[in-house]
Amino acid sequence: VQLQASGGGLVQAGGSLRLSCAAYGLTFSSCVMGWFRQAPGKEREFVAAISRWSGDSLYYADSVKGRFTISRDNAKKTVYLQMNSLKPEDTAAYYCAADLYPSGNIPSRRENYDYMGQGTQVTVSS
Repeated sequence: VQLQASGGGLVQAGGSLRLSCAAYGLTFSSCVMGWFRQAPGKEREFVAAISRWSGDSLYYADSVKGRFTISRDNAKKTVYLQMNSLKPEDTAAYYCAADLYPSGNIPSRRENYDYMGQGTQVTVSS
């Protein structure tokens, strides 16, 4: 299983970025997909998650609600994170994760996900 995140970069406060995560080696449509982030000196934290199949259930951390949008394209085996109104405190490495055996509620804890990809760096300047 591989999860390859991309789309990070340097952006000014108030700007936007769209992250992508391509999945390989798993039955993508049946997985819950999530995004986490980790800032220097801080613990990794949950950002957003999307239910399997049609992705009609979405779950966000309070800190990004209303600014970030998670979506999925099962045909492309890709999950996206659209980030708008970015703030300097959004600066972090962003990681996508896959829960291969979802069992009900969309998880927000790292240990509920089976795989996590390499990060893509997002830097927001003030």
